[in-house]
Amino acid sequence: MTNKISKIEEALNSVRPFLKMDGGDVELVNIDENNVVTLKLLGACSGCSMSHMTMKAGIEEAIKKVLPEVSAVLAID
Repeated sequence: MTNKISKIEEALNSVRPFLKMDGGDVELVNIDENNVVTLKLLGACSGCSMSHMTMKAGIEEAIKKVLPEVSAVLAID
């Protein structure tokens, strides 16, 4: 599990500069036994109308690139 978390954090660190440019950030909340990753969008990202696109095209893609077994990436409020 620790290795999965470090790989996810690595992926999040790769997209953080882009999120921070717009006043946002992301936090890893959980990865469960079904390889579902739960994230919390922070700052400007939490209310942004483009957050769905950011999740799918940016964050989820980055995570699945380093950890292909991830089945889903979800955002919580």
